[in-house]
Parts: sequence; C-alpha cells; structure tokens
Amino acid sequence: MKKNFLTTVAITVVAFFVATEIAIAADINFTGQVRSRFEMNEQSDFDDDTDANDFIATRVRLNANVNINDSTSAFIQMQSSRVWGNDIDNTTTGGGSGNGSFTASDADASVGIHEAYFTLKNFAGMSADLKLGRQQIVIDGHRLFGHTGWTTGAQTHDAIRLTHKGGNHTLNYSYIIANEGGVTAEFDNTDIEVHLLHANFKGIMGGGLSAYGVFSLDNCGNTAANTCVPAANNIYTVGFRQAGQLFGIDYRGEYYHQWGEARADATATAALFTDPATADIDRDAYMFGVRIGKKFNNVAMKPSLTFWYDQLSGTDDGNISANEWGTFNTLFDTGHKFYGHMDLFLSSVNHGTQGLGLHDAAIKASLQPMPGWTVKAAYHWFETDTLTTGAKALSAGTVDEDLGTEMDLTIIHKYNANTKIVAGYSVFTADKLFNDQRQSTDDADWAWIMFDVKF
Repeated sequence: MKKNFLTTVAITVVAFFVATEIAIAADINFTGQVRSRFEMNEQSDFDDDTDANDFIATRVRLNANVNINDSTSAFIQMQSSRVWGNDIDNTTTGGGSGNGSFTASDADASVGIHEAYFTLKNFAGMSADLKLGRQQIVIDGHRLFGHTGWTTGAQTHDAIRLTHKGGNHTLNYSYIIANEGGVTAEFDNTDIEVHLLHANFKGIMGGGLSAYGVFSLDNCGNTAANTCVPAANNIYTVGFRQAGQLFGIDYRGEYYHQWGEARADATATAALFTDPATADIDRDAYMFGVRIGKKFNNVAMKPSLTFWYDQLSGTDDGNISANEWGTFNTLFDTGHKFYGHMDLFLSSVNHGTQGLGLHDAAIKASLQPMPGWTVKAAYHWFETDTLTTGAKALSAGTVDEDLGTEMDLTIIHKYNANTKIVAGYSVFTADKLFNDQRQSTDDADWAWIMFDVKF
C-alpha cells in the first residue's frame, strides 16, 4: 500500500514539473476577469405605472496568452455571461443558465469561447502579421468596429486579418464571416461576408488620419430562411477619420458615405415604406461627427470639457417616393460609447428612430477630485434627421424632430491595482416624437453599480 502511494506521488510530482517546463518553454500567461453589474432601469417601457426592472449580470473570463515561438502566438478566452438567479426553467428570458437557487443540480452549460485565434508574424515572408480565428476587431474609436465592451457578452467576429506596420503607417485587411448559412449549397444563400480595408497614417495635423473601405455582402437580406428571399442588403461604406491634438485642443472629425441595396433594412423599418419587400431599394446615406475638447492637467482636479456633434442621415419623403434608403447603417454598432449610456439609439439599421436618422449634440465634462476617483458627466440633445409624413401621422397633434435629452453621471473609483468600482445614474426626458414612436408616455431613470476585478 505504502509503495503504491509513493509511486503515485512520484508520478504526480514528475507530471507537475514536466507540465511546468512545457509552460515555461511555451511562455503561457494566464489572466482573467470577474465583472458584476447591478442595474435598475425604467427605459424598458417608459411607463411610471410599472415597476423598474432590476437585475445583476456577471461576466467571467479566463484567458490564456501563449507565445509559442518567435513567429507564432495564440490567444484563447473562455467566457461565461449570466444573470443572477436565472433558472434553467425560466422561459421568460429564453431559458436560464441552470444556476438558480431552486435548481437541485447546477446544469449550467453557459461557458463558451469568446476569442480563440493564432497569430503568425511576417506571414509567408510578407511584412504583415496574420491573425486567424474568433477575435475582437476594434478600429480607431470603435465607431463602426468595436468590442461593445459595456455589454456583458461583448462582440467578436470569425475573421482573418492581415496587418502591416511600418514607419508612420498601419495597413489592415480583414475578412469576416458575419453569418454562415451552412456548409452546403442549399444554405449558402444566407451567408454574409464582410471585407474591411483600413489604413492609418500618423503625424498628420498633430494626430492620425484613417481611411476606410467596408464592403458587407448580403445578397439575400435574410439570415433566417434556408432559401434566398430576394431582399439584397449589400452595404458599401467609405470614409475617413482624423483625430489628434492641435494647440492643446483635442479634436476629432470623421465622415462616411454608404451606397448599395437596402431592401432588407427598409423591410425592418416598415413604418416608412408601404411594401418594401416587393421593390428594389437603393441605398444612399452618410454620417459625420466632430469633437473638440480640452483637459487641464495642470489645474486642481484635472478638469476636462468636450463638445461634440454627430449626424446620421435618415430616410425622408423624397427618398420614399424614389424607393431610396437614406438611413445610415452603423454596421457593427458601438452606440453605447456615443449616443447616451441608456442605449436608446443602438439599432444599427434604424438607430431606434424608425429610420429617421439621428442628431446628437453633447457636452461632456470630467473631474478627478482626489487620487483614484474620477467623476464624469454628459448631457445629450437628441433629434431625428428627417420627419416624414408617416412619422407625423403617428401623432394626434403637432410634432417636430426633437426626441429628448439625456443626462449621464458616472463615478469611477480605482479601488486597487486590480479592481475598479463604477457607479452611474442617467435620466432621459422624452419629447412627443419619441413617446409616439415607442407608444410610451413618461420619462425614464437608470441607476447602476459595477465591480470589475481583473487578474
């Protein structure tokens, strides 16, 4: 008995040291995150007669970053996203995670792969790195491509990326399979493929200039059916972004133009077109944004002040009569960073305004009252870009383009080197058009607190 026990211990010790040597040779680095956020919101229905919705959501991540050799590395990120108390029999939220208190046996199967890719440096002798697999694609300020990190699950893509860096420039090509209908010809009709071309040049006007070309190929405009429904939704986007600092002023300016086919987008916004599913609808849309700001680092509490304005085009009566779609599609939407923290205008297809576009004028400020503490405030004025006859018909009386205003307050505390505690409060004051579109009557408040631990 004693001999067998000692043999087992010896084998275990040897296995441990062998595994350790392999880990050292491969240079494996393990990290992770546990992030829990409590929310209480009224923006679900904008109805004072109903109780506010409250819940706690948690993100858990475990990461393995492996430097295999001088030219090859890999990254794997496991993720679990859950709402506390969500039971496996909870059908009101589409089924639970199996970890509710009244589930006798934890049947949680929610852990999955968020990112998993490898990188080959100087691929095939080229001066470019190849990254292949499921990955986040973040371009510049997250305008068209970002990780939507505020959401519990965040966003990734199945993609192949080639990146060249040299001197003051970076060139990138990405191929994304956004939707795969199947591996047989019968299902290929519903495939959606995206080609991204991006170039960035540093040292221009105190910052960097980026040029974009994004080609989203969706010939059927229907990702649910197995057969092609002729509702092409091909989106071709070109544009530029210039950001930097001049004379101590931070600035950003960007412009994007879109063309292509838009029957699927128009069908998803049926309030504008009588029967878009039977007509060919051309796309002609644009967006631009500007921002200027100043941070006073040599002043007590290091205050900052920023002004910005975004305009996303909408579809007007002239577009409708000409069978044109004038509403800009924000592609892989990252609106939480831009259009108010209450996430009322996130829809990439119609911005949550039924295709009427969006104007957002905002003032943002921040203070650092003491080490480890930051206070941020933002005030937004929202209105639509257009106002169609159909939109006016929703109202019993006179209505204009005003949607409402939103105030966002955020407090960030760096509790220690690995932990941040963040709390926020927002209020949206709705105007008539907003309430008419959403069949609501009231304003809404939102409060939240989040603990973010990284290791």
